[in-house]
Amino acid sequence: MSVFDDESVDIGPTGQSKLESFLFSCELSSKVPFYTFQGDEEEDLEHFLELRTICLGEGAKEESNVVEVSAMNHQGKTIAVPIACLHIKCLPMVSLGEFELKAPVTIRLNAGTGPVIVSGLHLIASPAEDSDLSENEEEEEEEEEEMPAIKPAKKKQKQ
Repeated sequence: MSVFDDESVDIGPTGQSKLESFLFSCELSSKVPFYTFQGDEEEDLEHFLELRTICLGEGAKEESNVVEVSAMNHQGKTIAVPIACLHIKCLPMVSLGEFELKAPVTIRLNAGTGPVIVSGLHLIASPAEDSDLSENEEEEEEEEEEMPAIKPAKKKQKQ
């Protein structure tokens, strides 16, 4: 399950965060063996890469293609981890679920000639504006006021 399932998520004591998602894809091969995903330099935005699938592209040879990612761990050190070993005959595609990494992330074709296509989502978290929150709260209050009161049904008396 993704950390960011809703459009608005709590990000600590500061309150809510607005989340935008965009389709992400890159192709790795012997000509272009790596891709580095970086977010914009804006202060209030956090960029995440959510990897979903890795598959061999058209024209892949009968060889092992190893894909690894390099990103920061919880101590701020960059580490590289292999995440897929694809082969045209036995495993041409792998589903990673919702594998999320905070930018910057480097995806590398560590072995093989590809082509390998990596796809997923580029997630951007930004603080929600106060005006947006107050508008949503006002809309919810109006909806509550517009709903008519429910009255209990009257019982028929036997005669």
